[in-house]
Amino acid sequence: MCYTDHKVLNLNKEKNMKQIKIQRLTRDAFAPFGEFYDMGNPDGYSLAGAIHNFYPDRLTTSCSGRLAFSPLVVRRPGKMIITEQEYHNTTEELILPLDDDMIIHVAPASGGAVVTDYAKAFLVPKNTLVKLKTAIWHLAPLPAAKEKLTALIILPECTYATDCTVVGLSPDEQFEIVGLEDL
Repeated sequence: MCYTDHKVLNLNKEKNMKQIKIQRLTRDAFAPFGEFYDMGNPDGYSLAGAIHNFYPDRLTTSCSGRLAFSPLVVRRPGKMIITEQEYHNTTEELILPLDDDMIIHVAPASGGAVVTDYAKAFLVPKNTLVKLKTAIWHLAPLPAAKEKLTALIILPECTYATDCTVVGLSPDEQFEIVGLEDL
């Protein structure tokens, strides 16, 4: 995964770079890319006992093999300039920010064609589990406030080796994520 530090970029190119404004995560805005649930603040019907409330099946996924639970640590870049994206042809990806809010960028499934003109960026609250649909363009989440973010990635075992297409973006396809200070 690659997020370019702004010092490396030619400033003239950066001035003309597309900018994607971060938006708050809402069901309607995120629906084309997946779904989410705030695991830190569950609501709705629960199976209750004397000392517990269990909130079943808030998000579901399926796979033909074993699921893997992998920690990801991402440091905050100087500027959020996206130079690569990835997608998975056969699986959904689940991401849970553990110690900070996270910023994710996504673009619609496109059969492998780069479609950064349709990219969106979302602010995802800590402890909110996000499920990306199959073939949605994305890359690692970014920390919103801290210098580094720890997130839990849930994918079928070895997806990074068997079903992960990473594409470097041309200068015209690259974009900068902006607007965090406005939220």
